[in-house]
Amino acid sequence: MKLSVVIPCYNEIKTIETIIQKVQTAPLEIDRELIIVDDGSSDGTREYLRQLEAEADNVVIIFHEQNRGKGAALRTGFARAQGDFVIVQDADLEYDPAEYGKLLRPMLEDKADVVYGSRFAGGESHRVLYFWHSLGNKGLTLMSNAFTNLNLTDMEVCYKVFRKQILDQIELKEERFGFEPEVTAKIAKLKDCRIYEVGISYYGRTYAEGKKINWKDGFRAVYAILKYGLFNR
Repeated sequence: MKLSVVIPCYNEIKTIETIIQKVQTAPLEIDRELIIVDDGSSDGTREYLRQLEAEADNVVIIFHEQNRGKGAALRTGFARAQGDFVIVQDADLEYDPAEYGKLLRPMLEDKADVVYGSRFAGGESHRVLYFWHSLGNKGLTLMSNAFTNLNLTDMEVCYKVFRKQILDQIELKEERFGFEPEVTAKIAKLKDCRIYEVGISYYGRTYAEGKKINWKDGFRAVYAILKYGLFNR
């Protein structure tokens, strides 16, 4: 069995080497492959990845010639994934690959087909940061739940794990951060798809440290919730 770790990245030269090391050394009972999609970086990330491409044997690196967005990068990565399970891993250090084991456990025990991490469930540590971001995340999750009839606590979380056959059943279209509500709406419509949620830690970063999501992405998320949850029934 194998886990495909899909890492979309855009201008992450400060963290890309560290996150790759963390993914490579994360304790796992199954094999892993890394699929890194550089989404048009211009800060030296591409040059570092080209060097890595010649050295690593379980790493696939794909380059977008221009910045297209997280959703587009994930679609590219998902199409190349060969694992039985696929997880999304941001290229920053906000999420800890050491927690792959707890995210995979419901799947390895054949209880789940999709597992979401949650920054708001359980007692794991998290960095205290932006109140309005937290409120916005919870509001978007509530709105998404209203249309999907799920009881998620953190729809916007990065850590989502899918059985590969689940991903193969859905067609994703969103280019940027609309990926989160889109994929949630589409897996909610799959018959007999078992969805679990696991509490995770979270080490959020500030805008000065490179955080990229902004208020425009919040409006796009609302649009995506309505588009895929209300109008595509």
